[in-house]
Amino acid sequence: MLVSLLAPRLILSGGGAVSKVAEVLAQFGLSRPLVVTDPWMASSGTVDRCLAPLREVGILPGVFSETVPDPTDAVVEAGVKAFKGGDYDCLIGFGGGSPMDTAKAMAILAAAPEGTHIRAYKVPAQANQGAVPVICIPTTAGTGSEATRFTVITDTANDEKMLIAGLGALPLAAIVDHQLTWTVPPRTVADTGIDSLTHALEAFVSQRANPFSDDFARIAMRLIAPNLRRAYADASDSGGKRDEEAREAMMRGATLAGLAFSNASVALVHGMSRPIGAHFHVPHGLSNAMLLPAVTRFGLNAALPRYAEAARIMGLAKEGEGDQSAAVRLVEELEALNRELNVPTPAAYGIEAARWDGLLETMAAQALASGSPANNPRVPDAAEIVALYREAYA
Repeated sequence: MLVSLLAPRLILSGGGAVSKVAEVLAQFGLSRPLVVTDPWMASSGTVDRCLAPLREVGILPGVFSETVPDPTDAVVEAGVKAFKGGDYDCLIGFGGGSPMDTAKAMAILAAAPEGTHIRAYKVPAQANQGAVPVICIPTTAGTGSEATRFTVITDTANDEKMLIAGLGALPLAAIVDHQLTWTVPPRTVADTGIDSLTHALEAFVSQRANPFSDDFARIAMRLIAPNLRRAYADASDSGGKRDEEAREAMMRGATLAGLAFSNASVALVHGMSRPIGAHFHVPHGLSNAMLLPAVTRFGLNAALPRYAEAARIMGLAKEGEGDQSAAVRLVEELEALNRELNVPTPAAYGIEAARWDGLLETMAAQALASGSPANNPRVPDAAEIVALYREAYA
């Protein structure tokens, strides 16, 4: 079996790692960054955690802070205009998945012929060229974008979240500092944490799994499973002592899960999740959480040994327990996580039933077109995806 392993050239991980951002740039001969972030990071001063170390050594970074929660083609185009308006030799994506994905898409589009729309790089196209390197600094333990060859951008003309994949989206380096997650609110900790668990589980059961992705996924699940509730409790307790052990484990697990799915691809949960985000503006991790129990149950018997092993890795089943029983425990745990982390159903989130039902066929078609459902252990047709959307709704 030939395996092509893709990863950033450098991953710097640990508490306070963001203070070394200038040193990371220097290792690659870079000195003129454009920092891509979001309005809250800029207005709250959180982005100064990245800017200050650069300024201390005489680097004067530009800042593009117009990113939005679901990155759009319009924002990417505005970012490319800002990039081309300065003399920059790299992009730094600082924030959650949205700023990092925006920075990746900016690099890809900036390398394209003038007038190209980012949809030209939608899967199955390969986006292998970037105008400049991208360095990613995540502030949430979830998306894993700092370690992947993917970016997801909304095509506003078609209300479609486009999966874009290729070497042009692979960061040159990642700086993974769990201390940046300490100000993240509980809802975001929960959603991004379930997102990272979904990455690891889907990579592990993906039809494109390989020995390298399996190793990353196993370690990620082993880190995330016992620490997700702890991190959520830590975020909910603003006055207590920080649970640094849980936060570090979640951040490391999220990056490893990113490496896992970058090299094995995600599957049906993500394929179905993107249309929910595009049409109803549900945060990505939350839409994954809404779907994860039902989609896992759907595929269970098609990859029973894999799902059972995942349950054992996560500490949900004993080594001697049969596969069927262990796999059932996994689904029960995913349902329990949703209850305990207050994950709403689409109905409870406020999505109207008539609008949901009216978009089911469109969402199913968009899910299939993304290619991700084809990686699932049990590959669905459009009717089965519609049925799963209906099951998840209430």
